Amino acid sequence: MKRKVYKVLPVLVVSIIFGINILKAQNPDLPNVVILATGGTIAGSAETGTQAGYTSGQIGIQTMIEAVPGIDQLANVTGEQISNVGSQDMSVKIWLSLANRINELLAKDDVDGIVITHGTDTQEETAFFLNLVVKSNKPVVTTGSMRPSTAVSAEGPLNLYNAVAVAANPESKGHGVMVVMNDQILGAHSVTKTNTTSVQTFMAPGHGQMGAVIYGKLEFYRTPHGIHTTDSEFSVDGVTQLPRVDIIYACADCSADLIDLSVKAGAKGIVIAGVGNGNMTAEMLEASKKAAEKGVVVVRSTRVPTGYVLRNAEINDDDNHTIASDELNAQKSRVLLMLALLHDRFFQLNPEFALTKIQKH
Repeated sequence: MKRKVYKVLPVLVVSIIFGINILKAQNPDLPNVVILATGGTIAGSAETGTQAGYTSGQIGIQTMIEAVPGIDQLANVTGEQISNVGSQDMSVKIWLSLANRINELLAKDDVDGIVITHGTDTQEETAFFLNLVVKSNKPVVTTGSMRPSTAVSAEGPLNLYNAVAVAANPESKGHGVMVVMNDQILGAHSVTKTNTTSVQTFMAPGHGQMGAVIYGKLEFYRTPHGIHTTDSEFSVDGVTQLPRVDIIYACADCSADLIDLSVKAGAKGIVIAGVGNGNMTAEMLEASKKAAEKGVVVVRSTRVPTGYVLRNAEINDDDNHTIASDELNAQKSRVLLMLALLHDRFFQLNPEFALTKIQKH
């Protein structure tokens, strides 16, 4: 008996450390889905089930998988722990590791889809980043939860179940990276977090949800907006760092100091979360123009939740050497600009060309 225990123990240890469901037999009739865990509230825990405060990234991927009844009826599910952080600590380093691992896995014939568990605070940024750099039409889904795993009525298990259902379904191919939360399927280009605590936090203003998934049954209403995955020209293959891009939040009587400080700190790009239609004080606008003349790319976005930032409307972008963000919010404009700065040719031509190329994404 001892010999059998000693033979099984190393396998169990590997399974626990790497989050891989090694001992469960694979069903050849089911698709294969890999869950890549990064941490977040879905992996969080608190001392009581009714406590508002909690610690993110406490639960490993294997424990999460085992907490979802029936998930093994949807797909052959395995898991890997990429990181275990709250998404406020999501980093470019993790983004690059995640993107490269996804591309590596999806290049295999025996991997049909990917699910990423992620904190909600920066999930829209990670989803949008992956939407531009994943090189496969196979389903890639991010999910998470607003309540930790120990909470009364924690929604994480159902969100994970539905995310696997979407990733395992052949109808999900070609839809880019999707966010599956609260029975909704949302496109990475349009999705944003709209509430600090509600489970109905993720919305897609302007475009609406892409589909719905109810206890694993899904339906798509529309195709994704914008260029994505295999049609995107961005790549992070061999990339170890992204150019620094800062976001500066505009407000009444806002000074230009922060723009000057960003330039001095080495920012290659600056996104202004402007008031209204990407507006800012005259002092900020003058500082933005000077930054652009030094080679720093300046994008005008908005702090307003919905709407477009129009080129050459309230601000003359041609004269000030700025780029209007169109419908992208400040955080997504930053992601796109970081990737665009990897490709200098975007900015070696005129700003109108750069604007057109960037906004297509």
